[in-house]
Amino acid sequence: MAIPQFLADLRSVVGDRLLWLSGVAAVIVDDDGRVLLGQRADDGHWSLIGGILDPGEQPADGLVREVEEEAGVVVRPELLASVTVSPEVVFDNGDRCQFLELTFRCRWVSGEARVNDDESLDIRWFAPDALPELSPRILNRLTQALECRGETAFVLDGGPPALAG
Repeated sequence: MAIPQFLADLRSVVGDRLLWLSGVAAVIVDDDGRVLLGQRADDGHWSLIGGILDPGEQPADGLVREVEEEAGVVVRPELLASVTVSPEVVFDNGDRCQFLELTFRCRWVSGEARVNDDESLDIRWFAPDALPELSPRILNRLTQALECRGETAFVLDGGPPALAG
């Protein structure tokens, strides 16, 4: 999988040191209430569709770009459902990073869902009660987005992601 040019440039300076990156993920819902998921090419797991923000890019704009690049669909972000931090990620080449994860609930607008780049093995719609196996972290973010009524979930004092209030 190709990495953004700004990240390749940065890696040429910092090597494999831990980098703090901003990531966006989409819980995309269609008119039938189904959720769009992607099967990752790097590990074969099903996950939310998203990616790394470019420097200076607005999160919602970056999310729309990433979804169209990866899945061939146009979405409209409806709300920011959760703000979390990933565990440290170590790639096969030794590069290390950690992500500020901005998870948006989005409405499908147009386009036929398909594998649209080399980051996914499969792109598919799923009924919420018939999801493929998801990691507990991904399932939690997806559930929060589907159940969100306008309050963003976040972690406070090291506890689980929760709503303000």
